[in-house]
Amino acid sequence: MIVKTNSYHETIDLGIRIGKAIGDRHIVILLDGDLAAGKTTLTKGIAEGLGIKSTITSPTFTILKEYENNSKKLYHLDLYRLTEVGMDFDLEEYVDDLDSVVVIEWPFQVIELLPKEFIKISITGNNDYREFEITYQGNYKEVIDKIWKN
Repeated sequence: MIVKTNSYHETIDLGIRIGKAIGDRHIVILLDGDLAAGKTTLTKGIAEGLGIKSTITSPTFTILKEYENNSKKLYHLDLYRLTEVGMDFDLEEYVDDLDSVVVIEWPFQVIELLPKEFIKISITGNNDYREFEITYQGNYKEVIDKIWKN
């Protein structure tokens, strides 16, 4: 599935659709794209779609930011700098939390630690547009179908 957005607001709207499609599921989302591709912007929308009211900011320097609503946690990780800060980060603690959605920017720094089932969103584009290629491994067809229908 490929979705094209032409603005910040359209990217937020796509994230909202993704968040709503996730519902109460535990899910890991891998975000792949260049610096400033729109990974955190998409995550802001996902959080909104999950009903999280907090201001979402990039975890670039902290590696992890945690948000929650009444029933769901959102772990937002940016692993770009992980090789600089060391590999003692306990990714499994977050990925295995069944009451969470885990969004990982730059996930391929730790490919061997990732779960076998996930949704991957590859982001490309330029100043005028973004393309989001959404693929999955595992039992996520229903989620992908809901994103498309919203």
